[in-house]
Amino acid sequence: MDPALTTFDTAFWISAGAILLLLVLSACFSGSETALTAASRGKLRARADKGSKGAEQALQITEDNERLIGSVLLGNNLVNILATSLATALFTRAFGESGVALATLVMTLLVLIFAEVLPKTYAITNAEAAASHAAPVIRWVIIVFSPVVSAVRLLVRGVLRIFGVKTDPDSHILAVREEIAGALYLGHSEGVVEKEDRDRILGALDLGDRAVEEIMLHRSQIEMIDAALEPEAILDQCLKSSHTRLPIYRDDPDNIIGVVHAKDLLRAMHTLALQGEGGRGALATFDICDVAMEPYFVPETTTLDDQMRQFLRMRSHFALVVDEYGDLQGLITLEDILEEIVGEITDEFDPDGDHPVGRSDDGQFLVDGGTTIRDLNRATDWTLPDDEANTVAGLVIYEAQIIPEVGQVFNFHGFRFEVVEKEDNRLTKLKVRKL
Repeated sequence: MDPALTTFDTAFWISAGAILLLLVLSACFSGSETALTAASRGKLRARADKGSKGAEQALQITEDNERLIGSVLLGNNLVNILATSLATALFTRAFGESGVALATLVMTLLVLIFAEVLPKTYAITNAEAAASHAAPVIRWVIIVFSPVVSAVRLLVRGVLRIFGVKTDPDSHILAVREEIAGALYLGHSEGVVEKEDRDRILGALDLGDRAVEEIMLHRSQIEMIDAALEPEAILDQCLKSSHTRLPIYRDDPDNIIGVVHAKDLLRAMHTLALQGEGGRGALATFDICDVAMEPYFVPETTTLDDQMRQFLRMRSHFALVVDEYGDLQGLITLEDILEEIVGEITDEFDPDGDHPVGRSDDGQFLVDGGTTIRDLNRATDWTLPDDEANTVAGLVIYEAQIIPEVGQVFNFHGFRFEVVEKEDNRLTKLKVRKL
């Protein structure tokens, strides 16, 4: 009988067909693994909300990435090893002892090109679509291989524990905020996301991590009304003020007895002046406490997210901030919180319409000492730390460990700080530049 006919018989072609089938399965496993791990859960959720059952299943099976990857790798290795074994037997039968080396070379090329690179390239290019199509099949793979994967998982964790390594299945999964922040920074660096859009989204995400004390107006800068003043003096102060709401104190600025709204004050005085004989004499009986609102106090440790929700729930825009002893520390408004998201909000009544971060004649940044480090970082794209101080002046004092004098220069965190103006012990103006 012809040796060629003996070699290329029915068994040969069956084995060759089995190898091709196994390579297709290997490609499916490789592509599915890449698609399911690379797919955005946000985009999958959007597909699922539109009625995609595959996207819904993809979300379910990616809840436990360790079990998913274990099952897919197990299936992939099984088909790869089986395909290689069949190819070795096939080539040995056809070419003798040299068939082992030939089988190794051919299978390496086939697996690399058609079972790894090609499916993974497609999967990473169309991650969400591929994940949605692969999820129903991979779900059954996970169910079938679940006992083996669980045993392997226990064995791996036991071996790692011997070496002092504690594993957490979810430790490699980024928190939602970190994932969004990373995507925004990457998008900005690639020119896809504008800096203003990035800052607004990150500002909204940060509200839950920041406290009221970080952005409040300090008590030394609060404009107040003395309840003991004459009505005309109160009216004059209210008209000259750029603020709509002003706290009222009696005897001591720490003794806040109410908050007056400019409209309420003017409406009450207007009504009083028109009653009876009217005129200026009618204002003598005016008592500001009659139109004042109850003061709303909040602790300085309240998060901005909670405080914004409280403002919206109470339909209020103004709160006084106190410390753990009940002493007044500052005030915060709804506008202050919104500015952490959208940036500085100014109108025609704001005394300082310019941005607190400007440029000096020598090209350095001229910064108001009360500017928060966060605002400076947002304006300049710097990364100055704000762990120990909230304002630029506070950072300089903390690092210098003294109250600097005008003209003193300090270098830290890779920046140069020069004190330009000072009032009492407050640093009111500084020059800052990157070293």
